[in-house]
Amino acid sequence: MIKVLHLSDIHIGSGFSHGKINPETGLNTRLEDFVSTLEKCIDRAISEPVNLVLFGGDAFPDATPPPYVKEAFASQFRRLVDAQIPTVLLVGNHDQHSQGQGGASLGIYRTLGVPGFIVGDTIKTHCIETANGAVQIVTLPWITRSALLTRPETEGLCLADVNELLIKKLEPALEGEIRRLEPNLPTIMLAHLMVDRASLGAEKLLAVGKGFTIPLSFLTRPCFDYVALGHVHKHQNLNKSNDPPVVYPGSIERVDFSEEKEDKGYVMIHLEKGNTEWEFCPLPVRSFCTIEVDVSKAEDPQEGIVKAIGKKEIKDAVVRLIYKLRSEQLDLIDTASLHQALTEAHSYTIQAELVSQLAKPRLPELTSSASMTPLEALKTYLDNREDLRDLATEMMEAAQSLLGENDEDWEVSGIETDGQLRLL
Repeated sequence: MIKVLHLSDIHIGSGFSHGKINPETGLNTRLEDFVSTLEKCIDRAISEPVNLVLFGGDAFPDATPPPYVKEAFASQFRRLVDAQIPTVLLVGNHDQHSQGQGGASLGIYRTLGVPGFIVGDTIKTHCIETANGAVQIVTLPWITRSALLTRPETEGLCLADVNELLIKKLEPALEGEIRRLEPNLPTIMLAHLMVDRASLGAEKLLAVGKGFTIPLSFLTRPCFDYVALGHVHKHQNLNKSNDPPVVYPGSIERVDFSEEKEDKGYVMIHLEKGNTEWEFCPLPVRSFCTIEVDVSKAEDPQEGIVKAIGKKEIKDAVVRLIYKLRSEQLDLIDTASLHQALTEAHSYTIQAELVSQLAKPRLPELTSSASMTPLEALKTYLDNREDLRDLATEMMEAAQSLLGENDEDWEVSGIETDGQLRLL
């Protein structure tokens, strides 16, 4: 049996806006969170020990991270070198240059010839000798449309047809690797891609218009004992039959609030030919907490907001407070006290949203208003708008001035659901 640790989508260096500067280290606390979580993964790999580590791609937010971020990543993976644990680093979409060529952020590991490290930036089969026997790894890095197609091939085609053409181009390359596999060795497909059955997390917007979608049937082949995926940040096994398991471990840390409710972790695999078992291993990561409250109808909006904060566990969490109110309530909010109420949070943002005064229902008095004069309709409208009460007299005078002697030529269409009084 070969023990394998499968992790992906580290994105170390992400989410700095959700952190603060640690005065003792001078580093952003979110960088420290990502390093700490990665450290726990490497700790498990070494203490187990595992025979192989598979990284499913997206080491950083982009292909050219700052030197101190690259150093933080390298310092953890260097521990695998020292422990003599073979490691495969797959190239994801965030590891590539914007042109989609090469793994700029990971290529240095090949250039330096780091012992036991394989950089997967091409479709290729790697036979790796581990302490518990040999294993075959077929690498499939993130592939862009431009890597497989030329513009004349896709001219006039819709996206669905382009996707189908891409699959046809990719299939022979993968089939060629499969034909060269040693049938008696345990085999893993390591791929960074979007599978059509995947439930998307934070990568949903990042995936739009980039790369292409692979059908699940493309991966569920009898030659694979496990399919190790990267790209989607939400952990899931796409193959209910588990033959083979097709697993996204998800990202190891929350990148933003879209991942607020997702568990984060990695996967431990016990690999044997024809008999693979795996388990998801959750990681303790920093909590994200959204507090959303509508106080637009509250007599004391300040109290309502403070109560909403008190109901949430915000200690050491990344918090966003969103409260909705009417414009005339703004002076009733003591922002300083809101900051005080959020001091236990690791970091927080406060966002006030004004409830649109145009979202009023129809006024019954105006639904059948053909007999009303414009001034009568306007007065009825203003009588139902508390926020305009101070301006009502001026607005009536202005209306009288505008209408002059010809108001009998106007008729009222009624008050629309957007709250605007329309005169025809």
